[in-house]
Amino acid sequence: MATQAEHSTNRRDFIFVATGSVAAVGAAATIWPLINQLNPDASTLALASIEFNLAGIEVGQSVTITWRGLPVFVRHRTQKEIDEAKAVPLSDLKDPATDEERTKPGHEDWLIMIANCTHLGCVPIGEAGDFDGWFCPCHGSHYDSAGRIRKGPAPLNLVLPPYEFISDTLVQIG
Repeated sequence: MATQAEHSTNRRDFIFVATGSVAAVGAAATIWPLINQLNPDASTLALASIEFNLAGIEVGQSVTITWRGLPVFVRHRTQKEIDEAKAVPLSDLKDPATDEERTKPGHEDWLIMIANCTHLGCVPIGEAGDFDGWFCPCHGSHYDSAGRIRKGPAPLNLVLPPYEFISDTLVQIG
């Protein structure tokens, strides 16, 4: 039969373990909402990828769409714009990238990029500037017809979102 001291020790151990367990569950229940609020909003997750029909965009025309709350330029480039972009020596570029690196094979006439200036996040004006591309009026950054920075304070080219062509007229962004 257990002595009084052994019975008291077992009971004390159980109370310590039970108290620790309740404290751990309480701490987890308190911390979880703080961690969970760092996750993306449901509306952002719903827009994680979008499909866009290119059929209505004529050659030489640009449209601006929204993806994940960001403006995205979709440009159906002319052959002249493509030839100009390919003719630029990489040594003339702040952020060297070939035209082929900025478009998808077989779809070189389409340029899809996030419409935020890489200097301070302004939205550039299309078909403007010194290089027949985009011009950011906030601080004077000029981008060419491939969205590459050519002049001004912006350090990088306009960012390309992840995208793929599902068909000749349908593109999925994200």
